[in-house]
Amino acid sequence: MTFNHNDYYHRLLLRQVPPGAGRALDVGCGTGRFAGRLAARGLEVDAVDPDAAVIEAARRDGVRFVQGDVTAMELPLGHYDYISCLASLHHVPFGTVSRLRRSLAPGGVLAVLGCYRESAPSDYLVSLAAIPVNAAARLALSHRPGPPVTAPVARAAMTLDEVRHEAADLLPGARIRRLLFWRYLLVYVRA
Repeated sequence: MTFNHNDYYHRLLLRQVPPGAGRALDVGCGTGRFAGRLAARGLEVDAVDPDAAVIEAARRDGVRFVQGDVTAMELPLGHYDYISCLASLHHVPFGTVSRLRRSLAPGGVLAVLGCYRESAPSDYLVSLAAIPVNAAARLALSHRPGPPVTAPVARAAMTLDEVRHEAADLLPGARIRRLLFWRYLLVYVRA
């Protein structure tokens, strides 16, 4: 598969990095491409993923890769200016965002490119619109080789409404918007 839905949103996620950011955490880093893009912007990047094969394949200069479970590992308090989760939050309990929030420095940003379970008519309409765009993108990029290792995939359990409800409690003031390609963007700024 040469068209990656998560990679498509890298530019959107990079726009969420706060000015002057110095340290970033990429949760569920997968192939490490996004962590590498953060490092290329001059950020000191920690990238964590539970899958050993993915971590080994992801290794690149400028990023500290750690194999680990973000729900169990010790995260420094108030340390990161930017925390990203690209299609990884649905692999862990949503409440994990509380740990991530505490690891943000004042003014730090948590940016989640999340997956949700379709449930509402509007979900299915957006999915229907995404199908031809997805097919065209895959066809256009079919000549490119795929990555040697891919990150594990899991189905999302929470609906977009459930994500909004949980985020209202755990991340007050977070902005959430539905995106094409079966994703949503959640942005939380720590006061």
